[in-house]
Amino acid sequence: MSKLLQVDFDFTGPFGDEMAAMMTGLAESINQEPGVIWKIWTTSEQSQLGGGIYLFEDEVSAQAYLTMHTARLTSMGITNIRGYIFDINEPLSVINNGPIA
Repeated sequence: MSKLLQVDFDFTGPFGDEMAAMMTGLAESINQEPGVIWKIWTTSEQSQLGGGIYLFEDEVSAQAYLTMHTARLTSMGITNIRGYIFDINEPLSVINNGPIA
């Protein structure tokens, strides 16, 4: 069963196009991670937060990615990393056009 992973952390930038230019290689590498179906990148310059919402094939893949990603972010000096793995209510998500596949 698919699992949703939500991650956020303190982030002071860069944001917008500058972030996109700097993080393209990282974004491309995420596609190669086991079990990743998709990722939506999230940022809030006002709140100084970065993160993402991911869909994984299963909980094992989501947990393995969260463990690896937390270590990677920590090595980059990023703090206050929060990660949550959720079940998806597919019937309700389908009603609201949720991208669950």
